Amino acid sequence: MRKAYIAGKITGNKNYKQEFQMAEDKLKEEGYVIMNPSFMQEGFEQEEYHHVCMAMIDVCHEVCFLPSWVDSKGSHLEMGYAKGIKKHIRFL
Repeated sequence: MRKAYIAGKITGNKNYKQEFQMAEDKLKEEGYVIMNPSFMQEGFEQEEYHHVCMAMIDVCHEVCFLPSWVDSKGSHLEMGYAKGIKKHIRFL
């Protein structure tokens, strides 16, 4: 089964939960198992979230970027990491 991580802007994006959920629903229809970082608990430091997200990327076959990724420092880090470990990259 294909596994995908969803990347996009969370911090400062009031609609992030809906955007990530729509992407998750679409990918599930395509047969993917999803790692969706929008469901993590609030209250951790940004660097702690990055650490967890990199581990989520590690276990997925590909990283799917929402359009909002271009405005997200964290998503740029995820892009660099995904490229560095040669994950398949997809733009939604």
